[in-house]
Amino acid sequence: MKKIFIILMLVLTACTFQTKHRGYVFPDDLETRVAAIKTTAQLEDEIGSPQVKTINGDEVWVYYGADENYHGPFPLTYDNKTVLLAWVNGGLITKTQVLHDKDLPDIKMDSDETDIPAAIELNALEELFNNVGRFSPAGLGQ
Repeated sequence: MKKIFIILMLVLTACTFQTKHRGYVFPDDLETRVAAIKTTAQLEDEIGSPQVKTINGDEVWVYYGADENYHGPFPLTYDNKTVLLAWVNGGLITKTQVLHDKDLPDIKMDSDETDIPAAIELNALEELFNNVGRFSPAGLGQ
């Protein structure tokens, strides 16, 4: 009975249930607040500076927020994902769009690696001898 209790206690202490917020913490009435915003100055006062501003095509300011959920040994999950997109023309907001979990696609990362064109691949010995002479001895101040 003591062994079962000790094992049970070890298993339970390894289970962590924690949620961390990443990105912006949006208000509950985000859609109504954003609908009243007409200038970039108002948007920065209300929400803050954007995480990303596009450089190609239409200027779009992007804001993102999500909750990271840690559940012990289980994989990390995200929920309450929210994206705010604001199309900007000069100092004016021309259009806004708020996307939530159901509007965002689930993207699966591929486990393969992408080859880099013209990359030089060296084995361990080649790497070792390739680094000979590249570093100055310690204490010489070079």
